[in-house]
Amino acid sequence: MAFGAIGVNTPATFFGHLSELFILTHSDPMDPMREASVSQERQRQAAPPVTFTGRKTLVAAAVAVVLIAGALLIRPARAGDDARPPGPSERARAAVGMGAPVAAVDLSALIADREKWVGEHGDDEASWAVLGSAYVEQARRTADPGWYPKAEKALKRSLELRPAEKGNFDAMTGMGTLANARRDFGTGKRWGELVRAQGPKRWTAYPVLVDAYTGLGDYKAAEKAMERLVDLRPGLAAFTRASQVYRDRGWREDAAMSMEHAGGAAQTPAEKAYVLFRLGELAWERGDEAEALRQYEAALRTDPAQAQALGGRARVLAALGRGGEAVRDYRLALGRAPSAELALELGELLESLKRGDEAKAVYDGLAAQAARSGVNEELVLGRYEADHGDPTAAVRRLTAEWARHKSVQVADALGWALHKAGDDPAALEHAKKATEQGVRLAEFSYHRAMIERGLGDEAGARRHLQEALRTHPRFSPVRGPLAKEALASIGQPPAGGPENMQPATPWVAPELPKAKPVAKPASAPKPKPKPSPSGR
Repeated sequence: MAFGAIGVNTPATFFGHLSELFILTHSDPMDPMREASVSQERQRQAAPPVTFTGRKTLVAAAVAVVLIAGALLIRPARAGDDARPPGPSERARAAVGMGAPVAAVDLSALIADREKWVGEHGDDEASWAVLGSAYVEQARRTADPGWYPKAEKALKRSLELRPAEKGNFDAMTGMGTLANARRDFGTGKRWGELVRAQGPKRWTAYPVLVDAYTGLGDYKAAEKAMERLVDLRPGLAAFTRASQVYRDRGWREDAAMSMEHAGGAAQTPAEKAYVLFRLGELAWERGDEAEALRQYEAALRTDPAQAQALGGRARVLAALGRGGEAVRDYRLALGRAPSAELALELGELLESLKRGDEAKAVYDGLAAQAARSGVNEELVLGRYEADHGDPTAAVRRLTAEWARHKSVQVADALGWALHKAGDDPAALEHAKKATEQGVRLAEFSYHRAMIERGLGDEAGARRHLQEALRTHPRFSPVRGPLAKEALASIGQPPAGGPENMQPATPWVAPELPKAKPVAKPASAPKPKPKPSPSGR
């Protein structure tokens, strides 16, 4: 076996060159340790050669050559792989790029990493866009409004370095996501449509568009955008949006199945916890309290920082009559991520528990909390005013919100505020817009029933009260008992069917004319029997 045939005098020198080649092939070209490793290998080769003798040495050398050559042949097929698992910053960056939930520790690592980088490389528009999107996710997780201005500043800096007309898609998508997070759905729609116009096959535009169209009440456009998203990039972002679209159409089974698919696509604990929370929401809306509690608790086991799941569990515990535990969970959730929606729910729970002073304290702080949130909270504030404050102020607030966002949630809230203010005819028009879109919520059915009752339509009120209690009999600690009382007061319809099908006077059998006797036709004479041939 002549090693000199390939320009190597000894087996040691041959293996030295192979080692050097292995280092060059397997190491990162930008790794500063690469040159040092190669240099050390070359120094080792400069040492006095080692003499290899014997057949065993040659066999061992041949085996080593085969193994190393195999590694070199296999490695190019995995050139994009990284032997090391991704770190916190890399995990967070990948999730932010997909619009997926991120663990708190990973998100903090990404923010620290990108802040340090842009501090030294201020002209890196891509890093500014990543940093802005990370700020938006941090605002979502913590409900701290201070992150929103920072996100806007970072994203605008990225757009200054590379304007939208030059295809800065990451920054444009981030601006759309930021607008939707603030519930400024009109602005979110404009950014999403700008990305779609420049890159119709760029999938990141479509989650922004689905959220924006849904917030604006354009459910047909939301469905089309969702279908395009599923075609381009089936995965967590697509399946969660599909579930939301189906839920808004009233297709509960499809919504649950799509969310199950999202769970299969989830990778990190934060993503899995978010899916479990959404499954809990779907179970709660259809009145399956045991399943909702199971999903919320699974979400909290997966990600204990999931404040939304904590609020969901509080809602279920209140429905199950475990008021003390529910109050505890509401306060814990509000401590982790302040929310005007959860604060309103806590106030109503305390009110139902006859803890009026505590409820008043929560209500008194609601407006201030909403003002600090950095998010459009007009819907929650309008609902609060309608039930616990000034219904006329609620009508003004929600009328302005309806001009911006014609969603079923705003339609229901405005209809209820108009009812509380005494304008039932106008209230019914908005209640119909909320309930006839397809979404099935006990709260919506209850509101419409009470409006119809105010208009004297007891049949309609009865039907929608029964629908509310059939959908979820304990949908609210305040309005659930009121729905049962209202249905009992209306009672059952009178016997005999609907009123317009009953005769005005008691039914009397009509006198029918007597039938005239009919003469029987004369019967034909019977033929005489013929005599037999024998004459007998």
